[in-house]
Amino acid sequence: MAGTSEHPVVRTMAGTVVGRWRSGMAQFRGLRYARPPVGDLRFAAPAPPEAWDGTRQAVEFGPLPPQSGPVQAASERQTDWLTLNVSTPDPGAAGLPVLVWIPGGAYITGVGSDPSYDAARLCAAGIVVVTLNYRVGVEGFAHLPGAPPNRGLLDQIAALQWVRRNIERFGGNPALVTVAGQSAGAGSIAALLTMPSARGLFRRAITHSVPGNHITPALASQVTAALAARLGTAPTATALSAVDPYRLADELTALDADLSADRERWGRLAALGVAVCPEIDGDVLPETPWSALRGGRADGIELLVGHTRDEFRLFSVMAGRAHTFTDQEAQVALDLFAPQPHGPHAYRTARQGATASELLETVESDALFRMPSLHLAHANTAAGGTSHLFELCLAATAAGGALGACHSLDVPLAFGTLDSPAGRSVFGDAPGEAVRRVSRELGDAWVGFVTTGDPGWPAHHPDQGLTRVLDVESGTVRYPERVSQRIWAGHPPTPFDVAGPGSVPAK
Repeated sequence: MAGTSEHPVVRTMAGTVVGRWRSGMAQFRGLRYARPPVGDLRFAAPAPPEAWDGTRQAVEFGPLPPQSGPVQAASERQTDWLTLNVSTPDPGAAGLPVLVWIPGGAYITGVGSDPSYDAARLCAAGIVVVTLNYRVGVEGFAHLPGAPPNRGLLDQIAALQWVRRNIERFGGNPALVTVAGQSAGAGSIAALLTMPSARGLFRRAITHSVPGNHITPALASQVTAALAARLGTAPTATALSAVDPYRLADELTALDADLSADRERWGRLAALGVAVCPEIDGDVLPETPWSALRGGRADGIELLVGHTRDEFRLFSVMAGRAHTFTDQEAQVALDLFAPQPHGPHAYRTARQGATASELLETVESDALFRMPSLHLAHANTAAGGTSHLFELCLAATAAGGALGACHSLDVPLAFGTLDSPAGRSVFGDAPGEAVRRVSRELGDAWVGFVTTGDPGWPAHHPDQGLTRVLDVESGTVRYPERVSQRIWAGHPPTPFDVAGPGSVPAK
């Protein structure tokens, strides 16, 4: 059912929704894929949405799940968090490829309504685009005795199940679904690759800047205990369910800010500054994606994976610390994040003459995003999949170029949303031709990969290392970060774990 030219109408399995046309695509916003996770469903696995009679308007985005970080306005404090948005070039079509975008945000923030994720370019290429909200922070990832772990990942699976059941009604092909995400969205997808409950829900995956963040139950329990102590309550799902979810989000923000004061207790978490992330719980997420794929306990798929050249520069600039780190701070970063026991020395030997800031940014870029991305490509290939790799080296042109080729730079480039707030913040109000060309190339790579599995350059194999470098002059070359690759050989990411007094967590 396509509806009138002004008001596209689709009958989902739960009921009929009315969207609107915009920029040549039919948009349906705020579609509930699970019931609101409040009341008796607080901290529970997502429950299927209830059916309705009549029609519902689907023209407004759903409310944000509680976010840690910036304080939310009271008007946003609604409970219908588990919604998704569908943009389709033609709801009356059949068999169109589908891209499901999972937002990033360090597992403590992220929403599918971000203007950077506008689907106009992809829809114009004949792709149905889904963006979604899922629980983040305490609601989605804190270890809570009495509640299922990794609730945010379970939400994502529920959204993918909704897509499997309903996307044909929007013109999409449920057998031709690609999941895509950046940062925590990419980390979520890495987990989904190996989660038993996610098998069969997507065919391909696009992961930009895969983080290596996972946590053991032991350390996650300590985080929950610290959070509960701030609130004067017990560290259980029952006790914390009595706390307003927005207050929990604020307390997590405060706890994150306090982590760096106690490195002996929190280890790598202290340097990361974020206390929650996916938990290796042995059930929902049995092990890290790298070990599952390498161990043959998960099958490889068609994978497009990439990272930026200067991942950590964004955080240096945001903290006002670009080019100001001391040698002592660089050594702490090397001790915390480089592979042990030889990694710190290997970095200094390989990068003689580098400043303290260059050393710190290199090891943090490698540990947090670049090497997890590379190891995922290799592990997926070892598991029988096909991996295509890229590195974005095009530097931001705003702010005098201080950001370099930083984290998140690739999102407005891929979506073609250079005029969004995020796009303007890194490329200014009038992006040059080089920026627009790289944006077209990355967007075309997405379209080619989603539709055929081929982004336009050869697959990456560990022996050849072919990698697409996106820059003013793009080209396909051997992997550019081979120095870091050698240092990290045999050292895939391992979960953050409890650190003993005076010790550095083992890699």
